[in-house]
Amino acid sequence: MRRAPAWTRIGGIAIAVAVVIAIASSAAAGRAPFGHRAASRASSGAEAAGQRSAGPAAGDAAAPASAAPGPVSAALAPGAGATAPVSAADAAAIAGLTRQQLAGQRVIYSYGGLTPPGSLLWLISHGDAAGVIFFGKNISSQAQIKAVIKRLDQANASKLNPVREPLLLMTDQEGGIVRRLPGAPLLSEKQIGQSAHPASAAAAAGTGAGRNLRRVGMNVNLAPVLDVYRQAGNFIDQFGRSYSNSPKTAAALGADFIKAQQAARVAATAKHFPGLGAATRSQSTDLGPVTLNVPLHSLRTVDEHPYPAAIAAGVRLIMVSWAEYPALDHRPAGLSATIVGGELRQRLGFRGVTITDALEAGALKAFGPIANRSVLAASAGMDLLLAAGQQVAEGEQARNALAGAYLHGHLNNAAFKAAVGRIIALRASLRS
Repeated sequence: MRRAPAWTRIGGIAIAVAVVIAIASSAAAGRAPFGHRAASRASSGAEAAGQRSAGPAAGDAAAPASAAPGPVSAALAPGAGATAPVSAADAAAIAGLTRQQLAGQRVIYSYGGLTPPGSLLWLISHGDAAGVIFFGKNISSQAQIKAVIKRLDQANASKLNPVREPLLLMTDQEGGIVRRLPGAPLLSEKQIGQSAHPASAAAAAGTGAGRNLRRVGMNVNLAPVLDVYRQAGNFIDQFGRSYSNSPKTAAALGADFIKAQQAARVAATAKHFPGLGAATRSQSTDLGPVTLNVPLHSLRTVDEHPYPAAIAAGVRLIMVSWAEYPALDHRPAGLSATIVGGELRQRLGFRGVTITDALEAGALKAFGPIANRSVLAASAGMDLLLAAGQQVAEGEQARNALAGAYLHGHLNNAAFKAAVGRIIALRASLRS
């Protein structure tokens, strides 16, 4: 049966009929992963294989685990997944932001083709963007994307931009066939888990990913995947995106990857909380709604098991799934305050930045347009919203909806600013 749209229009902006009261700033919070539509991110099966599978560049191999990393930012050192406090200068900047700028600081934009459009450069130069995600179609070579990132950084340095911190420049560089850049990490998570020395292989992959992204100017990797697959060949295993069907193994290797990558000064993103390991081969949130009827005990002892280790390793971001978990709530995880604020923030104690999966995902078709989805996600406690449809206008829709909800009191203003504070503190920690 087709579910009725869970949205309506009030006061000219799309908001949920039952807007979840924003949780207190201390509990406010994610995104799911790599699979969305073929046009957005490569996450689901054929899409992952179809997006360009970057092979190793000449002379570019995964760095050995013993290789000395670059300087380590104190903010990226292992801890409790916490974000460093906002500096006095950044706090003053936040206080002076317009509603549109505050909203823009919670949006990750995307674009099509090899050249960022002028509209995106304008948004960045005016303080209306937190960052940009890159896909295979945005990248023709390392030199090309490095030049693109230089243009984005120049726009970010505009005197019209009140936020004087680096953009969040991200991609999916999981390893194996899920890579947007040529080169490391060459091994998939499954290959790492099956290798003779998994711990050192996971660390080498983290180091390799970090160095590869840093080389072109990126500073956030949407990896590692912490999903614990249940059956061989299922949704997350069919492309080698899970370390293991053992929660303990996935936890240990994920933490090894996180620590090594963040030592290379690239923030890690653990995904897809609370887990997609039980999804069957055909269950893709990119394409439509996915319900995972996993008992609460299994969710917490299997699917969520890798996350305490990731948080202890200091993971900076956690992406929340768009699947539904009836044992916890009857709405997609990234739209659920019970899951984001209760399960992830309160029960597991995560204090870093949460990021959504792609806003245009088919799993959210019952929740209205991008504007409504954005307000619902922010209401649930998601910090960053991923507008991954490769159209700048999608990110603008998200920004405008958040600004309107902030103005009309549909989003708790203190929690809203707390989310912006976490995001800007993350950006500050990624200075070169």
